[in-house]
Amino acid sequence: MLNLLTHKKISLRDALKLLKVTGKKCVVIVDKKNKLLGTLTDGDLRNHILSGKKLDETIEKVYNPNPAFFYKDKLNLKKAKKEIIKNRYELVPIVNKNKVIEDILTWDQSLSPDLKQIKKKLNVSVIIMAGGKGTRLQPFTHILPKPLIPIRGKAIIEHIVDKFNSYGVNNFFISINYKSSLIEAYFKELKPDYKINFIRENLPLGTAGILSKLSKKFKEPVFISNSDIIIDTDLVDIYDFHKKNKNEITVVASAKNYEIPYGVCKINKKGYLTNIAEKPKFNFLANTGLYIINPKVLKFISKNKKFDMTDLIKKAKILKKKIGVYPIDEESWTDIGQWNEYKLAVEKLNNS
Repeated sequence: MLNLLTHKKISLRDALKLLKVTGKKCVVIVDKKNKLLGTLTDGDLRNHILSGKKLDETIEKVYNPNPAFFYKDKLNLKKAKKEIIKNRYELVPIVNKNKVIEDILTWDQSLSPDLKQIKKKLNVSVIIMAGGKGTRLQPFTHILPKPLIPIRGKAIIEHIVDKFNSYGVNNFFISINYKSSLIEAYFKELKPDYKINFIRENLPLGTAGILSKLSKKFKEPVFISNSDIIIDTDLVDIYDFHKKNKNEITVVASAKNYEIPYGVCKINKKGYLTNIAEKPKFNFLANTGLYIINPKVLKFISKNKKFDMTDLIKKAKILKKKIGVYPIDEESWTDIGQWNEYKLAVEKLNNS
């Protein structure tokens, strides 16, 4: 229970991390004596981040100060569980007469034993862009294509596929070009129980060009992933976010914080110093390389031409299509596109 409690001075960034650690979509806000102050959901947090707030800001103006709760001395457990299921609460605090937290009743605890065994599933297809040369990982990629670089005894691309497969996804499309025969041989030897469809690029077509060949393959939104990333977050929640917001494209973005390790000089139009900002911090949402795209958007891609995902997003924006951003905590994104990132990824995954 204690890991679900936090205080109102916690930052937006730390709140994102807390939700990841707890595996819940809601935490409880308390004072120093564990008196109930409110609750904070992942939806509240995402909306606040997307409104442009800085990640270092506290959650004081974000959390719900009037949450549902149960008094312990009046608690009817059976009715309480029904209320949680009816209202789809992630959790409800149980308090004493002074509103001090005594316990927390969660959604999982409210489900019947047979429903608890049902894992959330995704009935979608996944496209993995694996045709690039991986020049930033040379000289390793002179021998192996980037998707086959190993981490913890598995190729990067197998980690990606396994993550989706754990949600019931069994239909994968993999675009291949550079050292394509090695990628095909890898999966042939693996003998997976899911379906792999290889799409060959005769010429390098950028990060989205090959998708024009798939514009008529799908009726439902598809996940599109780079082949050098591992995303550790709730994929069902991303998909639900995409559908609920009626997006044409959803970009999964990592909430990042960067501190310049120097004093930064600020000057006026005449070139005179106005002040020195000591080690300024910048907060931003970085594109992780994971997307959900509606099939009709794929028709915007130029055929047989180099076309990057950024080109597709720009074109969709010009056509006034709805493009959403799903923020995740920076620890949920592992990028393996460069040597320093690869080394950090190996350390991170070995310690997980």
